[in-house]
Amino acid sequence: MKLDRLLSIVILLLNRRIVQAKELADRFEVSVRTIYRDIEAINQSGIPIVTFQGTNGGIGLADGYKLDRNVLTNDELASIVTALRSISTTYDQHHNHLLMEKITSIVTPDSAEAFHKKTNQILIDYSPWDKRGPLEQKQAVLKDAIDQSILVQFRYSNAEGELSQRTVEPHTLIWKGKHWYLQAYCHERKQFRIFKLLRIKNLTTLKQTFGRRALPAKDERVGEVWYDTGGHIEVTLRFYPQAMHLAEEWFDIEELQPLESGGCVVVTFFPENEWLYGFLLSFGPAAEVLHPPYLREILENRAAQIVQVYRKDKT
Repeated sequence: MKLDRLLSIVILLLNRRIVQAKELADRFEVSVRTIYRDIEAINQSGIPIVTFQGTNGGIGLADGYKLDRNVLTNDELASIVTALRSISTTYDQHHNHLLMEKITSIVTPDSAEAFHKKTNQILIDYSPWDKRGPLEQKQAVLKDAIDQSILVQFRYSNAEGELSQRTVEPHTLIWKGKHWYLQAYCHERKQFRIFKLLRIKNLTTLKQTFGRRALPAKDERVGEVWYDTGGHIEVTLRFYPQAMHLAEEWFDIEELQPLESGGCVVVTFFPENEWLYGFLLSFGPAAEVLHPPYLREILENRAAQIVQVYRKDKT
């Protein structure tokens, strides 16, 4: 990720007088042009970086510049390491491990034991239980395209299963709600869109580059992207006694209204779309939709279709 790379470059320059741009590009597996953009960003942040000409030239910090070790406390450094370890569980980025080692090296020996304890108090593991081969490949392709500002093209299947060809300017990889998404400017829709990586097919990079656009204010954070795909309806769900663990897994305990006969009722709002039908059917006989009536009919019809699929071999 770019922040990791910027911090790593600064730390390298603190430890070495001059580093060549090509060496940095090879180390971080990006283009030389990307390295020079990184250097410009570091300069703009207030850390003076200069270029030295000649045979032994390269990139270095301005003479006399020192980064105060106390600019970050041990607690703040521990928070950075904890975040990097968590990111590494789902985003395969070996530079994270290099950066964690460098941050750890900044900690004084007398604080090392306490620092190690702090960095091992929390680990947020985003990775799924199964292997992620194809998904990891998409991440790698999109990360390189974002770094180098290269257009990508793919076929996209939306929530209704409709396929469309897209050419986009990739801006940001986003992890939200157990899934990876791409935030990109879509040439076909002429606006920024969010694409679920699992629905991206035939991903390829193009030779054409693009200038990074300012993200619309409403897209600066992902928000409830999946939640905006349809009109909202109020749904009343009944969970039977043997399925209370499912209710507690998906809903806050404050939302559960216990029933005298056992189980509970949940009243909540959902977008009405294909995701909702699949989500409710995933509970099987453990839960029942009480309201609205028409949603019960939709689920009944879909359940009947499922039964028909499994019965057709018996007729």
